[in-house]
Amino acid sequence: MSTKSAANRAKVETDGDEPKAERKLALLVIEDDENISTAISEYFTRAGYEVKMAEDGVAGVQAALIDRPDAVVLDLMLPKMDGLAVCRELREKAPYIPILMLTAKDDVVDKVLGLEMGADDYITKPFSLRELEARIKSVLRRVQAAARTEGTSDEAPIVRGKLRIDPAKREVTVGDRLVELTPKEFELLRLFASNPGRVFPRKYLLEKIWDYSYEGYDRTIDSHINRLRAKIEENPENPQMVLTVWGIGYKFSDEQR
Repeated sequence: MSTKSAANRAKVETDGDEPKAERKLALLVIEDDENISTAISEYFTRAGYEVKMAEDGVAGVQAALIDRPDAVVLDLMLPKMDGLAVCRELREKAPYIPILMLTAKDDVVDKVLGLEMGADDYITKPFSLRELEARIKSVLRRVQAAARTEGTSDEAPIVRGKLRIDPAKREVTVGDRLVELTPKEFELLRLFASNPGRVFPRKYLLEKIWDYSYEGYDRTIDSHINRLRAKIEENPENPQMVLTVWGIGYKFSDEQR
């Protein structure tokens, strides 16, 4: 699973001895409220971003898959295809594009569902444009940090039974089968497999993997674990690798050492 993050392209390119100008960071805003989308576009254009807009979910998915922006700002409530469905499809087809979701109300359910679908962060309306920019920069920093280490890591592959994790290539195989994981699924699996037998509480996983304190959002972890098991376990209903420790969290099986 080779990272094709758009953020990895945001650097100075050279052509012989002639340096090219640094490419602007590309931001896709999927928002049907004209006032909000215009405000975001004007603010981030002045801040040096290249901003493109989409007014509905279907157009947003198409734009994201064609243009591969550095980040997506995604409204939860959209015509034609809602934000959760957009997020789900982008995570399946372009897993490394960072997504920041806009929620219309301070509703824990909306935020949890967004995170479960794979959003990297969320912000609740009304919001300040400076806060939105800070959140986007935070997400991009995490993605760029992962991109910098990809291909240069000297961390040895992790082998647990039929499971093999190559941190340098960010590839996961089970037997001869290559497994496509989202960034957070990969980080969860690498953390578990690097520490067989160690129990990780849900709160620790939220803070470690998401780099954010999502207090009360335990369901987010459970949903990611379920999807991870569906990809790596022979029988997800009877997992042999990623095990549940009831009332606490999860661990990687000692038997897979």
